[in-house]
Amino acid sequence: MPIAKISPSLLSGDFGILAAECKRMVSHGADWLHMDVMDGHFVPNITIGAPVISCLTKHVDAFLDCHMMVSHPEKWVDDFAKAGAHLYCFHIEATQDASALIDKIHAAGMKAGVAVKPGTPITAVKDLGDKMDMCLVMTVEPGFGGQRFMAECIPKVKTLREWFPNLDIEVDGGVSMENIDAAADAGANVIVAGTSIFKAEDITQTIQDFRTKVNKQQELLAEKAPEP
Repeated sequence: MPIAKISPSLLSGDFGILAAECKRMVSHGADWLHMDVMDGHFVPNITIGAPVISCLTKHVDAFLDCHMMVSHPEKWVDDFAKAGAHLYCFHIEATQDASALIDKIHAAGMKAGVAVKPGTPITAVKDLGDKMDMCLVMTVEPGFGGQRFMAECIPKVKTLREWFPNLDIEVDGGVSMENIDAAADAGANVIVAGTSIFKAEDITQTIQDFRTKVNKQQELLAEKAPEP
């Protein structure tokens, strides 16, 4: 049964004190740290690259969940592996050979994630279920934080969970206490949240509430799963 992993999005943090923001999230109970990598080409915004990840790993002891919103994701695998990234999640829309890219990521010593934009059918990743370590379902258009949660993307999560009962399934984009139940009920277990965590009155409690809701639903899904 997949367990909850709460991954605060550092895009909502203060980049001037990024290492301190990472440590702060870990101290509040974050399981992973979600690092949004944008190249100004695949998406219109520009954020950070491998040199920043390399600096962070010297000061922060945490699992770095790197969301690669970049064109030609094959180009950056080795750089991010050397920088200390733990999970390299590329967009299915940005590569011609996702299977080969997953092999390259694994060979570099990282877990491989595959992200799907709102307009991309989930069937695009069905053949990768035995290879990818995680699938990220975007619930906003990638590129900027603080957007509205797109509930119409949640059926993709339900389909993925039916296909792959043990896969880590991540949702990213506008996730809050108002909509976490929809994501959890569909089967998501990795929760990316930026604004709703960073601006919470009680960050520790907010992270714990996300975790509790997800784990409760995963237990229910496991009970309903057919016997092998």
